[in-house]
Amino acid sequence: MNAAKSIVLIGMMGAGKSSVGRCLQQRTGLARLDTDEMVVAQFGVPIAQIFEKHGEERFRIAETDVLRKLAPERPAIVVTGGGIVGNTENLDLLKRLGTVVWVTADEATLFERASRRNDRPLLQKENPRAVFSKLFRERESLYAAAADLRVDTSALTHDEVAETILNRLEEVTALQQ
Repeated sequence: MNAAKSIVLIGMMGAGKSSVGRCLQQRTGLARLDTDEMVVAQFGVPIAQIFEKHGEERFRIAETDVLRKLAPERPAIVVTGGGIVGNTENLDLLKRLGTVVWVTADEATLFERASRRNDRPLLQKENPRAVFSKLFRERESLYAAAADLRVDTSALTHDEVAETILNRLEEVTALQQ
């Protein structure tokens, strides 16, 4: 693995980015930076309250500001929020940081996982399944365009996903040498 590169996790809510990020942190010893956690620290309230008080647009602006502050020369495990790919500037910033890994699963699995937690502001709607489906369709091509690697988590544990990512990165690095 290129020592000067971060591993950047993108994907829908419910893909397991946060858990996989923690597994990668343990396996690599790299710092874990979570853009959602960084935005929450900036506002001092949970994401749901940021959406409620300031709106999604303000959250997205803060998300881009956080990305701009991350240093490409300091390798880390970067965990992102599901909607980060909606801003084209963010795609460039993510790629600058390192290898972008799209952590995904089939839509039904992702929705079931995302629904387990009651703190997802985008799912606090009358028909959360329809909202999720719409977001999934809108974001799928953006994830695909941004990703260097894609890992389907449908049948894997978080540790297996982390191991798969590290193995694939090793293969890519070996091919480049």
